[in-house]
Amino acid sequence: MRRDLPEREFPWWLVLTIALGAWGAWEVVTDEIYLAVLQTLVKGIRITVFVTLVGFAIACGMGLLLAVMSLSRWGAFRQIARFYIEIIRGVPIIVLLLYVAFVLSPVLVDLWNWLRGQIGLSPIRARDFDLMWRAIIALSLGYSAFIAEVFRAGLQSIETGQIEAAEALGMNGWLRFRFIVFPQAIRRILPPLGNDFVAIVKDSSLVSVLGVSDVTQLGKVTAAGNFRYFETYNVVALIYLAMTITLSIALRRFERYLRSRQHHS
Repeated sequence: MRRDLPEREFPWWLVLTIALGAWGAWEVVTDEIYLAVLQTLVKGIRITVFVTLVGFAIACGMGLLLAVMSLSRWGAFRQIARFYIEIIRGVPIIVLLLYVAFVLSPVLVDLWNWLRGQIGLSPIRARDFDLMWRAIIALSLGYSAFIAEVFRAGLQSIETGQIEAAEALGMNGWLRFRFIVFPQAIRRILPPLGNDFVAIVKDSSLVSVLGVSDVTQLGKVTAAGNFRYFETYNVVALIYLAMTITLSIALRRFERYLRSRQHHS
């Protein structure tokens, strides 16, 4: 039986989360083993954050382009976008990661070398293509398909009456998209887009299979060296939880801010 939930419920879950996080942080900074592990893993946070931010930014750009193509009046664009989305969504991220790293990347290097040869430059070797950038490309390709569907749903949710009114005012397609459709759509898709952002933070740990020195990879190396698996993976989990929970809270506050602005406007 469905009941109406209070609009502003006290966040007991947040209190419990903060309490557990504070207890975990205290254990880390007061224990020599935990502290040594943390000092090692901190070096991987920069890589994790960089891979996440760059990969998500590229995925959003590609996703928006795919969404626009899937809603295009041109059938060829719609078919290309749908083909890409369905194929990429059907491949697990880790398989896509390995495919991009060891199949697609050498092809891209060969293509790049051919272009360099046309202008008289010396070729580069496939091993010179950084594994971190291979991982970023894979995450961008994988998440662009999911984000495209989020953007498509948001763009289609705008009432046709507003678009027709904009047409009556003489606004072309670009102006309608920029001032009418996209500003409203972005407010509506922010929650699922935020979910994808949190998901890519977690999936960035998969780059460790390529040997990229992120938090997970450094955790594996550290545990293999000190045999302190319990302490090491506790710290790894704590780092990811700190990033994802902080991000989730920030996104909720931003959503609330956008809703308040919408009510006041």
